Amino acid sequence: MTLPIYLDHNATSPLRPAARAAMMAAMAVDGNPSSVHGFGRAARRLMEDAREDLARLVRANPEDILFTSGATEANNALLRGLAVQTILVSATEHDSVLAAAPGAIRLPVDGQGRLDLVSFEQAIDGLPTPFLVSVIWVNNETGVIQPVDEIAAITRKHGGWIHLDAVQALGKVPVNLCGLDVDAISLSAHKVGGPIGIGALVLRWDMPLAPWQLGGGQERRRRAGTENIIGIAGFAAAARASVEEINQMAVFAEWRQEIEQHLLSRYSDAVILGADASRVGNTLCFARPGQPSQNQVMKMDLRGLAVSAGSACSSGKVKPSHVATAMGFDDIIAGSVLRLSFGWSNRVEDVAVIKNAL
Repeated sequence: MTLPIYLDHNATSPLRPAARAAMMAAMAVDGNPSSVHGFGRAARRLMEDAREDLARLVRANPEDILFTSGATEANNALLRGLAVQTILVSATEHDSVLAAAPGAIRLPVDGQGRLDLVSFEQAIDGLPTPFLVSVIWVNNETGVIQPVDEIAAITRKHGGWIHLDAVQALGKVPVNLCGLDVDAISLSAHKVGGPIGIGALVLRWDMPLAPWQLGGGQERRRRAGTENIIGIAGFAAAARASVEEINQMAVFAEWRQEIEQHLLSRYSDAVILGADASRVGNTLCFARPGQPSQNQVMKMDLRGLAVSAGSACSSGKVKPSHVATAMGFDDIIAGSVLRLSFGWSNRVEDVAVIKNAL
């Protein structure tokens, strides 16, 4: 074990060696993937191989994958470009969803952060169709897994479209679009150890989504501009590695349980968010009332551990967790949230250091 220890994989997972190698190889490929000469065809082949790899990993069709600059762009493109009268989102969505659909109906969650299915069905019953439901599959702050099969079935019964923010799902839970009746998902490379600045919107072919970037005919004429083949190559390599290592989530869950038990035995006031819900193994989100998140983050940083206060904020400042608030916690708890998220770079030796620091 060597300090510092990185425990913020849900914000950005460090670049995997496999992704770095794929990007270095892609840098040797000259040419524009839209050009018809040999150089262009080589670039096109590299890009389409990566598209096929991603499609295979999420059990989608290659033509359904549209490369973007990340999940924020993918979410904005869908939520702002689909012609629907009504959009419904859960109250615990990522800010890129909440900000892209400010007029959306916000669906309540229970005390564990799971969508309230009874309230959800009541909210969509009788709505003009089609409407759009957008739900985060795995919450980025708590790791809580939404019952997406049930949500999709209810949405379909009432004639709606469904989109899943699957950023935190890839590599942590099986993502099988063949067996999941949804219309679109968003993905991001840097959450699985790929490069920052590349992601994808996986979109069913017949979805009537307006182009959001005009110019050439790239990405099914919906996102014009020469594709980032270096980033795309790194994305596919990282995604492949993360899916191959998905069983590591069970190991992370054991580490998390050991840390949770330590917290609860040492601090009687500690609160584990989503403790009774199904969660991905790598994420621990807790609060100690009266211990502001910002202070905890700084103290952990001084001890050589990089953690976060829930979602990463663009301003670099720590703000109260809207996820905790939506789950019914008061401002004191929401302002005291701390998140630890494991990933490929962590080792079992880190657990003892974390317990000591906490």
